Amino acid sequence: MRTLTYFVALTLDGFVCAPDGTFDFFPESPEIGEHLTRCWPELVPSHLRARFGIDAPNRSFDTMLQGRGSYQVGLDAGVSSPYGHMREYVFSRSLRYDVDPNVTVVASDPLTTVRELKQEEGLGICLVGGPTVAGVLLPEIDELLLKRYPVVAGSGRPLFEHGFEPQAFRRVESTVFADGSDYTLFRRAG
Repeated sequence: MRTLTYFVALTLDGFVCAPDGTFDFFPESPEIGEHLTRCWPELVPSHLRARFGIDAPNRSFDTMLQGRGSYQVGLDAGVSSPYGHMREYVFSRSLRYDVDPNVTVVASDPLTTVRELKQEEGLGICLVGGPTVAGVLLPEIDELLLKRYPVVAGSGRPLFEHGFEPQAFRRVESTVFADGSDYTLFRRAG
């Protein structure tokens, strides 16, 4: 069975973006970018791969999931298929179905779609973006790949928008960078 990994940046106090959805307060770090490119090249958006000299095959993921909010960031920049080197799914009830031939817009239950995708053959499935879809998909999330920055936001949108339902994960590996940022991979416990 394929795994679902939630890949997201967050602050020390657990917010993935500001209350208005912006995330431009996260610091830029060449060291973090180099780590991402080396370990998970498929997580670099298609339109940036040539700029960074990435011509590597997908190692861990071949399917990308996004909610409407995170997908809109690319649309606003004129990018309708940000992960064109993978199968792309966007969960939205308001997005046009023909937004891009590489993007499958899903207006139905995300859990059903993810459960079907997990039964297919292939590499892992990656979820990027915001807490709304992550909250819905939490029962199916196998791994958390957290890109944590040494920033306290004070308020914003949390890692998951989900009711109180504790779920245990265990730390598998962590890489700490000179600026205090880290990448930490957690897997569902049990």
